[in-house]
Amino acid sequence: MASSHRSSPVPQSNSSDAFFKKEVDATKHFRPVQSLPDVCPKEPTGNAGNPNNLHDSPSLVVDQQRWTIYHSKVNLPAALNDPRLAKRESDFFTKTWGVDFVDTEVTPSFYLPQITKEHFALYQQEITPREKVHERCKNICTSNDTFDRTLLHTHDKSRTDLEQVPKIFMKPDFALEDSLTFNAVLPWSHFSTAGGKGNRDAASSKLLQEKLSHYLDIVEVNIAHQISLRSEAFFHAMTSQHELQDYLRKTSQAVKLLREKISKIDKVMCEGSLRVLRLSLTRNNCIKAYNKLKLMATVHQTQPTVQLLLSTSEYVGALDLIATTQEVLQQELQGIHSFRHLGSQLCELEKLIDKMMIAEFSTYARSDLNRPLEDDCQILEEERLVSLVFGLLKQRKLNFYEIYGDEMINTAKNIIKQCVVNTVSQIEEIDTEVVVKLADQMRMMNFPQWFDLLKNIFSKFIIFLKRVKATLSTIRSVVFLVLDKNQKTRDLEDTLQKNSAKESMVDSEVAYLTHEGMFISDAFGDAELPAGVADSASQRNTSPNSEPCSSDSVSEPECATDSSSSKEHTSSSVTPGVEMMISDDMKLTDLELVRLANNIQELLYNASDICHDRSVKFLMARAKDGFLEKLNSNEFVTLSRLMEGFILDTEQICGRKSMSLRGALQSQANRFVNRFHEERKTKLSLLLDNERWKQAEVPAEFQDLVDSVSDGRISLPEKKPTATEERKPAEFLIVEGQKYATVGTVLLLIRIILEYCQCVDNIPSITTDMLTRLSDLLKYFNSRSCQLVLGAGALQVVGLKTITTKNLALSSRCLQLIVHYIPIIRAHFEARLQPKQFSMLRHFDHITKDYHDHIAEISAKLVAIMDSLFDKLLSKYEVKAPVPSACFRNICKQMAKMHEAIYDLLPEEQTQMLFLRINASYKLHLKRQLAHLNVVNDGGPLNG
Repeated sequence: MASSHRSSPVPQSNSSDAFFKKEVDATKHFRPVQSLPDVCPKEPTGNAGNPNNLHDSPSLVVDQQRWTIYHSKVNLPAALNDPRLAKRESDFFTKTWGVDFVDTEVTPSFYLPQITKEHFALYQQEITPREKVHERCKNICTSNDTFDRTLLHTHDKSRTDLEQVPKIFMKPDFALEDSLTFNAVLPWSHFSTAGGKGNRDAASSKLLQEKLSHYLDIVEVNIAHQISLRSEAFFHAMTSQHELQDYLRKTSQAVKLLREKISKIDKVMCEGSLRVLRLSLTRNNCIKAYNKLKLMATVHQTQPTVQLLLSTSEYVGALDLIATTQEVLQQELQGIHSFRHLGSQLCELEKLIDKMMIAEFSTYARSDLNRPLEDDCQILEEERLVSLVFGLLKQRKLNFYEIYGDEMINTAKNIIKQCVVNTVSQIEEIDTEVVVKLADQMRMMNFPQWFDLLKNIFSKFIIFLKRVKATLSTIRSVVFLVLDKNQKTRDLEDTLQKNSAKESMVDSEVAYLTHEGMFISDAFGDAELPAGVADSASQRNTSPNSEPCSSDSVSEPECATDSSSSKEHTSSSVTPGVEMMISDDMKLTDLELVRLANNIQELLYNASDICHDRSVKFLMARAKDGFLEKLNSNEFVTLSRLMEGFILDTEQICGRKSMSLRGALQSQANRFVNRFHEERKTKLSLLLDNERWKQAEVPAEFQDLVDSVSDGRISLPEKKPTATEERKPAEFLIVEGQKYATVGTVLLLIRIILEYCQCVDNIPSITTDMLTRLSDLLKYFNSRSCQLVLGAGALQVVGLKTITTKNLALSSRCLQLIVHYIPIIRAHFEARLQPKQFSMLRHFDHITKDYHDHIAEISAKLVAIMDSLFDKLLSKYEVKAPVPSACFRNICKQMAKMHEAIYDLLPEEQTQMLFLRINASYKLHLKRQLAHLNVVNDGGPLNG
């Protein structure tokens, strides 16, 4: 009660009792103390004097999230006063919360004002006189000592009386229900009636009753005494209770009125807005849930849609759908339990699609290359090929072209095998039951049959290469489309980076408006934004399902532009609209795409090499028995032209030279050249061995041959039997207006030389070999004719009696005829040689020099013959009559025979030069003889 009295703000009534004087004075001077603002106000419900009546229910006045002791995470008093610890550790706080816990300065709260000494100045001014009055009253009131002694005496007496009462009655847990307590207060011995002790027990019971009554009286007296001492305060408390009831009633009415106002404010101002916000959020949540369910339904249809796309070979669409679904599962549908296995299933499905595409590409390559080889070189199912290539590129299966290369090898083998089988089956002479092996059957063909077979194989290979080129060009076009798309994507990213500054300015303005604080509109905006994102995501993710065959049509101008621009970079056209199949997730670098395009181009080169290699094997199989070496010149030239034509056609189609077939042709040509040269050298040797070195008539065909060469071209004219029979052989060979007396061997030698030149025209690859062989042939003729004529070998070989001057002159004229044709032959070979091969032309210079030396030796031989004759005749000459003497008559006769022998064979200029030399020799010998005879120019008889 005393505590209640001190805490009550109600003014107390005046009292003359000095015991309450101080309190009365204090209440008279009571004035409200200025309180600080309460940052955590208490709810004005319950009794302020009884803290147990406070409750933690939510209030409309105070903060609903008020902190209470139940929010405490650590009970510091219990931790500090833990009896289990011998002493409080000095680092209790720092070891748990860090060194900065104790020393950290507490930031002053801006909710509390700064309290200084000036705030207590007014209080000190008011309390100082009161304190002085209080001290003075204590010194004046000495009469109170008697009262205090009486009161103390009375208190001591009351205390002595209370000590008589047993302590058990003073215990706070006193309860008669407890058996021990009951037995201590009322012993059973007082209630026993057994034996003869009844009267004594009755007296004891009465004594116990009186003792308890005495205890009761003592307690009641003390209670009455305490009440008498506190009577004034008791009656004052009763009076204050009524005033407090009035205050509580007014407070309750004020609280009720406040709650009514708050309720109206809640209904009018808050409930509508909060309901609008709540409904907006609910609507957005419903939209999100609907879009999510719609997206889940779309994803649920992924596998059936993929199966449908695969059934139509839409591999790119299926892979795009799988990639989009995987992205949706990882981002927008992450954590959904029903789709926990869909990701792994789609991965397995993607692996299955990889295997399907590779198998499909193998099937396509096989069907494309093994279809009948006709003249048309159209691409087989171009849309299917483009779809396969896009799918393989999307899955980074960049080695798919190797499958096509393997199929090319098998197809080339089958082409040759099928052609051989078809040709053998049409030849009746070949019994396929006896000759089982296909190679042996082929070797039984004659040259025309085998040549037709080779021509058929070459034509099939040309169609095969054109078909391969068309297919590979389509594949390279697809690769270039992807490369072009990558380039445009990079250009678009650069453009977006340039525009990023403008976008950042717009974002800063939006952020400023949001910061200014239109909260309701911000809430609506934040709520609608995810819905819009969800809608766009739903539209993006459902588009593959709604349009599974998007590659069949072009709906966007950008795609058409990309496709058209890509066509400008590629050599072959691709089906319009295939650019729709290029997705942005085809992460192939430009280096990979360029390397792939080069590999595809290299595959076309390999196709040419494969055809050449198979052709070489076909040739080698036929050449095992020396068949190609036995061909005559015309047949080999025909074969060479066919092979050269095939080589040029493959180079034109594939754009690169293949050397295998050319090398095989060169090898066979070398063998042909060896045989060709050996045959003609042997023929020339036989002709020279049988040549009698007499002037031969010139048939008309040889004259025609010489005339064709004089026109500036070296070629063998066609034989004209009717015209040749009418024309008679001529005596001389007319070459550019000059007459040449020749022997039959030289006429045939000229034809052989022209055959060498013609063979070079027909087979350009053997030019150098032919030049070497021809120079060898000319050297052989020069050396052999020198042995036979100048060396007098013809005497033993042919059986001539002697080598006459006519034989020598005829031999010289034949050599001159060959020398006349050497520059023409040189020019012919020079026009067909490479510049780096011009050094081989020196062979003709050496041959020309050898021939001129030979001609000079023949002329010297003719002069030597006459020289020996002059020496023999003039050695017998004597200066005596008759004049002319027999010696000079013989000399004139021999010179006349010499002139008669060579006049028709040699040109007039050469004859004059020869006789001038003979005349000089004659003068020399005559001079020597006259000197020997001592004939001096002295005018004497001898001199005359």
